Amino acid sequence: MGHPGYPPPPAPTAKRIPEDQPFVVRPSVAKRGLVMGAVALVLLSPIICLAGLGLAGSTDPDMRANAALGIVGIFVCLLAAIGLPLGIQLWLIASGGPVLALSPAGLWIRTRPTRGQAVWVPWEAVGQIRRRRWSLEKMLVVQLRDPRMLQNLGAYTALDSSMLNAFYGSGLVSTLNFADRSEQEIVAAVTHYSAGRCPITL
Repeated sequence: MGHPGYPPPPAPTAKRIPEDQPFVVRPSVAKRGLVMGAVALVLLSPIICLAGLGLAGSTDPDMRANAALGIVGIFVCLLAAIGLPLGIQLWLIASGGPVLALSPAGLWIRTRPTRGQAVWVPWEAVGQIRRRRWSLEKMLVVQLRDPRMLQNLGAYTALDSSMLNAFYGSGLVSTLNFADRSEQEIVAAVTHYSAGRCPITL
C-alpha cells in the first residue's frame, strides 16, 4: 500500500479478468436481455394500443388494410430503433469476459462496465464491500482504502469511473442480479475468500 504520505503502487491491470481463478462471475446475457426486452415492450405497448384503437374505429376496409400495414411498419422501425442499441450494449457487456473473480489473495474486477479492462485488488487494499441498488440493477460495490491505486488507468476509465461513482459511490462495481451465478453464491464467496480482512456490508 506504500508508505504514509506517499501514493500507493498502481493496481495491476489486465485486458480481461483471468478465468483460472477459484471463483469467477460472468455476465448473463439471457437475464439482461429478457429484462431489456420486457422494458422495450412496455415502452412500445401504449403506441401499439393507440394505433389499434385508431384502426378499430375505421369502417373503410381499404383504409383499415393500409393502416394495419402502417402500424406494422411503425412497430418494426421502433423495434429496430430500440433493439439495435440494446443489442450492441449486450454484445459489449458479454464480449468483455468475466465481471468479477475471487481468490484467497484478492479479487479481480472490471474497471469499465462495457469493456474487459480489469484491476487486481488484494483483500488488504479493500476498504469496504457493500451492496447497492440502482433501478433494476443490484451491484457489488468495492471501495479501496486508497483510491489513488486507480489514478493511472487512462482517461476513458476515469470517465467511466466518475459516472459509476455518481451512482454507486465507487468506480469498482460488479453486477449481482445479471450474472451467471446467483446473488447468494456471490455474497457467500466474497465472505469466504475475504476471510475477515475487509469490512463487508451485504
